[in-house]
Amino acid sequence: MKKTNISLAILAALPLLAHAEHEGTVHLDEVQVTAEKPKASLTQPGIEVAKENLSKTAGGTTVVDMATVREGRTSNIQDTLGMATGVLAQSRFGAEETRLSIRGSGLQRTFHGRGLKLMQDGIAVNLADGGFDFPAIDPMATDYIEVYRGANALQYGSTNLGGSINFISRTGYTAPALEIRSEGGSYGYYRLGISTGGVKDDVDYFVTASKYHTDSFRDNAQQSADRLTGNVGIKINDQVETRFYFGYVNNDSQLSSSLTKAQLKDNPRQATVIPGQGINQRDINLTRLANKTTIQFDHSKLELGAFYSRKSLYHPIGNFGDTTGVIDQESDDIGLTARWAHLGELFGLKNEFVAGLAPTKGRTDAKNFVNVNARRGALLNNFDQKATNFEAYLEDRLSLDEQWTVIAGVQYARSKRDSQDQLITASGNQSVDKTYSQTSPKLGVLYQLQPQVQLFANASRSFEPPSFGELNSLVVTSLNAQKGTTFEIGSRGNSEFIDWDVALYHARLQDELLAVAAAGSPVATQTINAGKTIHRGAEFGLTARLPYSLQWRSSLLINDFKLDNDATYGSNRLPGMQRSLLRAELVYRGSDVLENFYIGPTIEWSPQRYNVDFAETVYADSYFLWGVKAGQKVNQHWSWFVEGRNLANQKYAATTGVARNQNGADGALFLPGDGRTAYLGVTWNY
Repeated sequence: MKKTNISLAILAALPLLAHAEHEGTVHLDEVQVTAEKPKASLTQPGIEVAKENLSKTAGGTTVVDMATVREGRTSNIQDTLGMATGVLAQSRFGAEETRLSIRGSGLQRTFHGRGLKLMQDGIAVNLADGGFDFPAIDPMATDYIEVYRGANALQYGSTNLGGSINFISRTGYTAPALEIRSEGGSYGYYRLGISTGGVKDDVDYFVTASKYHTDSFRDNAQQSADRLTGNVGIKINDQVETRFYFGYVNNDSQLSSSLTKAQLKDNPRQATVIPGQGINQRDINLTRLANKTTIQFDHSKLELGAFYSRKSLYHPIGNFGDTTGVIDQESDDIGLTARWAHLGELFGLKNEFVAGLAPTKGRTDAKNFVNVNARRGALLNNFDQKATNFEAYLEDRLSLDEQWTVIAGVQYARSKRDSQDQLITASGNQSVDKTYSQTSPKLGVLYQLQPQVQLFANASRSFEPPSFGELNSLVVTSLNAQKGTTFEIGSRGNSEFIDWDVALYHARLQDELLAVAAAGSPVATQTINAGKTIHRGAEFGLTARLPYSLQWRSSLLINDFKLDNDATYGSNRLPGMQRSLLRAELVYRGSDVLENFYIGPTIEWSPQRYNVDFAETVYADSYFLWGVKAGQKVNQHWSWFVEGRNLANQKYAATTGVARNQNGADGALFLPGDGRTAYLGVTWNY
């Protein structure tokens, strides 16, 4: 609401008051006086600024508004990013652990992700070895999300195949003074969060605490998490602001076993437990501190950042050799960032220039024990792991005229992975000490076809060194870094009736890091370099505003990932990923009497079966899920939602493991998705 000046209102009313002495009572229009928060933070740009910045990119980018996400359940990364263009997010069994992939990055990971650079407010969330943990991000603390697909994330120093996802935190400028949100539903699910934010003089703050629990659809899959997240910003003057971030999460997860397809069709809730090993678990305790300082000049901006994180991992997973059993790790990671952006002229043309540095360093005390009923038995191995990275990048955006813009960039990355075996066993010395480096260029062009319509194309190189999870897998090998070249074309735009975001890409990779199940293991415990592979596909995001207050929103992925003349498997498809996936909703958004009310069906459709082994002998079946959601923002204080998912109670595999060659035999490679579920949520803010 527009701020009203009390003095001006009184002065404007004086003539009317004088006239009232002769004409009787005068009824004045109501004057409402509201206190507005000061202007937005320097360190945290608003969502409209973010949309404008991403529209300057010659490639696929997306902004996810968390206000839309909060119209339904916000339990895991699939809820948060499942409708984001170009993002595949599939929860293993309703848990926070998710197969998160863009353009086939981290293709077969369903836990402890890799292949993407996750950031919080432009500062890396990844550990120094490149891996990241899904529970590190609290959706209750997020204002919006920026998704940079592929090399479009170079402006933040990322050259992974998949790109980068940047979670922008709520601040005292954007959060309500007090908010309480409660969600509950099937199989003992609940999430309760309380947050507060505000601004006082030159200081703003935001703090949220949340508790999450679910007994889960699957047996032996109970999940719980306690979180405390927040930030404090200090505006030193109109050009300088510094912000301190803190985050704590204690996440305990039981990991339900994979099933054979026959078991999935019979009873997808069941889970097997190997005698003497107990229920598999993945328990994480993570503390993260960070700072970001922004200094604005007339035509430039300098961003300085730093972070420290400490993580404890307790992970009983099974007994499959020297490097599994109970994984017990303590790690410390630190990193710095410096990013300079300048708006000026070059050869008399409008020019934007970005340069940055991002060194990181981490050390992990990684021990492995025999699994004795999910407790530590005899010590199997002890690794002292050190990871260091140095990234330097430049990107220049030159506007040739009102329509044509050329973007060129380059990144140099040097990474060291040093894993020293402190306990030599019969398997021999499993130490690894490798250094990886690459210079990755990028060239793109952006064409403004109409004021609201853009066309783009780019070519780029990608680079990803292995994490310790790959280097110290069941069979320790000296892995090469994954490298590739990607070509991309696409378009984005909006009109009164439709918004779209479309991209086509073709990537040729060398030494792709792929996980496979070794002999005797029901899970993918070994990582290999796959030689030459091809990733190509299409990404479609669409929002259509239809007659009768209807809105269609959808995200469609088409994936074609193959080996390239492999000596054993020829040009077979890479296993473990849906060939296509559509998520969509058709929602009525009421007006007048039903103001701020919404209701409509939701769908998730994987129309083709896809292979789960390299030899293409065993497949996960196609599936179609449908549900319904409804809700309303009743007033400025109250809102609610109800949501039903998989209402037909379909039995399907949400994700799978992968194998080399099943020879057509059924195997324990399938992780069932949730059956029929229902959820209710209520939010109150002040």
